[in-house]
Amino acid sequence: MNRFLLFLLPFFWGILNVTAQEQEQQADTAKVHLKGKVTDESQDPVPLCQVRIEGQPFGTTASVNGTYNLSFSTADSVVVVYSMIGYETRKRVLKNPKGNLTLNIVMRESGKEMAEVTVAETRRQLGSMQELNKTELKRLPSTSGNAVEELVATQAGVSTHNELSSQYNVRGGSFDENCVYINGVEIYRPMLINSGQQEGLSVINSDMVEKINFSAGGFEAKYGDKMSSVLDITYAHPERLESTVSASLLGASVYVGYGNRKFSFSNGFRYKTNQYMLGSLETKGEYKPNFLDYQAYLRWAPSRDWTFDAIVYINRNNYNFKPADRETKFGTLDEVKSFRVYFDGKEEDQFQTLFGTVRAARRLGKGSLSLTASAFSNREKETYDIQGQYWLNETNGDEQLGVGSYMEHARNFLYSSVQSVKLAYDLKKGSHLLQTGIGWKHEKVRENSNEWEYRDSSGYSVPHTGSDLQVIYNMRSKNTIDASHLELYAQDTWRKESSLGILSFNYGLRLSYWGWNKEWLISPRASIGFVPANNDNFTFRLALGLYNQRPFYKELRDTVTIAGNTTVQLNKNIKSQRSFQVVAGMEYKFKIARRPFKFTTEVYYKSQWKLNPYNVNNLKIVYYGNNCATGYVVGADFKLYGEFVPDADSWISFSLMKANMKLNGRNIPQPTDQLYNINLFFTDYFPGTTRWKMNLKACIAGGLPFGPPHTGLERNTFRATPYRRFDMGMNYRLINNEDRHLRRCKMLRNIWLGLDCFNVFGLDNVSSYYWITDISNHQYAAPNYLTGRMFNARILVEM
Repeated sequence: MNRFLLFLLPFFWGILNVTAQEQEQQADTAKVHLKGKVTDESQDPVPLCQVRIEGQPFGTTASVNGTYNLSFSTADSVVVVYSMIGYETRKRVLKNPKGNLTLNIVMRESGKEMAEVTVAETRRQLGSMQELNKTELKRLPSTSGNAVEELVATQAGVSTHNELSSQYNVRGGSFDENCVYINGVEIYRPMLINSGQQEGLSVINSDMVEKINFSAGGFEAKYGDKMSSVLDITYAHPERLESTVSASLLGASVYVGYGNRKFSFSNGFRYKTNQYMLGSLETKGEYKPNFLDYQAYLRWAPSRDWTFDAIVYINRNNYNFKPADRETKFGTLDEVKSFRVYFDGKEEDQFQTLFGTVRAARRLGKGSLSLTASAFSNREKETYDIQGQYWLNETNGDEQLGVGSYMEHARNFLYSSVQSVKLAYDLKKGSHLLQTGIGWKHEKVRENSNEWEYRDSSGYSVPHTGSDLQVIYNMRSKNTIDASHLELYAQDTWRKESSLGILSFNYGLRLSYWGWNKEWLISPRASIGFVPANNDNFTFRLALGLYNQRPFYKELRDTVTIAGNTTVQLNKNIKSQRSFQVVAGMEYKFKIARRPFKFTTEVYYKSQWKLNPYNVNNLKIVYYGNNCATGYVVGADFKLYGEFVPDADSWISFSLMKANMKLNGRNIPQPTDQLYNINLFFTDYFPGTTRWKMNLKACIAGGLPFGPPHTGLERNTFRATPYRRFDMGMNYRLINNEDRHLRRCKMLRNIWLGLDCFNVFGLDNVSSYYWITDISNHQYAAPNYLTGRMFNARILVEM
């Protein structure tokens, strides 16, 4: 099949290039030079305002005095977008612009935050939050279908070890230590998902996203009680009728939006199936996954002072699997082992999510008051009965290392719901932006789980007592929590411009109370950013604060084992995990061959105490349920961002990290101690044309510690092999009608054809290990490999 596709590529290449040449002859590529000044309503300059051309890869940053210069390609209609945190986004439409133009713009203040100044391309970052470039979001080679999270995973300090999952680790933290917000409302993820095969679509719909703000640490007091990162998503307000349709071998999506100055309505429908991807796994069988969701976003602004927003989200993820057999070869060149299994049974999982939020905002002079109510509900079911008969042999000889069978059983059900109400007030007063808020949450979780595993080796059950039949593992959990959570925050961002440069200082305090364990938490945080006037290519940043990881349901689960039977109890005495963090960073902007670049480096240190240790198996995190450890994380991140190719943004990041903990008097690595991580995102055009575009994503991450299952972290004395992955996507712009020069199809903007190659080099990556125990209690770790080399075809239609 692969050879057939490669044979057809030159044929399609010739046909598509003819189409490209015909359309390129029709397009007018003349350049327009635009300059002007950006001011506020008091005629004061707005420094560092983002100025970009909608639908084109051109943008710039206003100077300290608010002036800007920009060159772009002309068209029948060109939309110039001015955006700055703390101000309303402004747009100006230029009809068939030509030559040299001057356009001055007045920005109106809003209640949006302005603590982090981020702009497109070589964005300047004064705080801990950076705005990610979403230009290539719809054309990325995506294996999980969750493009936003995959984009986040390419950033400095972020790592992933499973291409089937949208989960990521940030600077030594677990998946559960990442905050995710959509339009200011915190999002929750299912808790029973154990593998990337089960994971479906995340709540974030990339077709509806306007801004992606991300912080890898040192974030502000207004963000919640997590220790690692914040992903803050803002949905777009369409200003006209627009739509997108995409389809591939991995699924399809439809987006339709309509809007004007007072009203906007967006709809997104997505379907995903990773059946094609799962076919490359070593465990063969009948995979029947299907994941569906629908999302709607409504915004109404009846006047300049009032705004109403609402989001509705419905999701249903099903995963059905009947395994047949697998064969895995592992070991060294001298000692190659073969692990063969024949299966019987099936797995049926279902995850349903409902989410809704309503927000009303009132403008009060230079401030704004908003009231937000939201509800989040998850229903999860994980059931399986799978039996396997296995043989473990030496391939270089006739020695049989083990033969036996095992059976795994689970009936796990979980329901969770979170209702919340939040009142927030923002005030712009002189050089200060004051932000305060008070929120209340009610959390309810019900779990009814029962799972066990039986193993037989050479005709004897393991563990073997000689007198009775025992299972190697069993667990029973029937628990409920019903608790409320109160949170308050207040912060101020002060900006000062002087002859020395631009200074931004953010300081704030967060206070919270959880009724379950009667715990009060206080979290002071502060950050400072400085741009020297004598060389504004430099930006210096420093952030520090006290961060708490408030426990949710999984962290409360404390297991008690009596006579081989494990029961889960909820620990009412558990406390939040604590960390004191210091982050120091520097950014330097420069140009090579007149193309913009930015080099960023950050060093950080986290001192941690009251840690709740956990074991990780694939995506499953099992906590100790006790605050019994201390630890630290120290590291450095380096990132080079810029136009390695003209008008195409790329970046490469390199991270070093050490995560250690002290548990039961022993110093051991934390489960996320990966030592190093390299991420690459590269964009290129084919010579002589901008219609052919290539995106390359690469990740090389150090192996994580691991050990036998159902044991303590002290036995994590092994290191997994490094995670190495290269995904490449080829995109061809079949139709380019951004300037509406094709009069017969004015509604059509673009048609993109894509061909992806996942895992280009066919590297074997390990998601977890299956442990085989023989009658002599010797254990062997057989790797569970992730997906191999695969091809994917895509089409994207934008209207």
